Amino acid sequence: MTAATAPTLTGERADLLETLATHRWFLRHTVAGLTTEQATRRTTVSELTLAGIVKHVAMTEASWADFAVRGTAAMEQPPEEWAQQWVLGPGETLETVLALYADVAARTDELVRTVDLDSSHPLPEAPWFEPGAVRSARRVFLHVVAETAQHAGHADILREALDGQKTMG
Repeated sequence: MTAATAPTLTGERADLLETLATHRWFLRHTVAGLTTEQATRRTTVSELTLAGIVKHVAMTEASWADFAVRGTAAMEQPPEEWAQQWVLGPGETLETVLALYADVAARTDELVRTVDLDSSHPLPEAPWFEPGAVRSARRVFLHVVAETAQHAGHADILREALDGQKTMG
């Protein structure tokens, strides 16, 4: 089935897709027109950079989307890998992390269109999850929306500190 013949989504799935697209746009807008050097500059006392936020959001979305399909095994990663989500590695540029983010978003969007939103998996053991908690695919996608929106706000602050550009205003 091609995009031209695919049924139009309505209701909850359409709302999830539209909300994800909106908050992704805000995040991508914060880095529009920047060089990799600008996007990796610290503009506050925080260690955060614009490119690091985009990379982290992409990796986090990929992990949660994988969790919606595979469960807890998708969340297993050494702490040093988590720390590397926030910085560009050798050969990475703003353009490569934006391309990664686009690929991750396309995969997530396909899952939003197709996965059983009521399917659920137990969360891994972690101090920030209630013991024995489970998450449905629906809650996973809502969490991705929240993560994206929160980090888009962080990015907006960093961009304003860099050159005065504001996402909204």
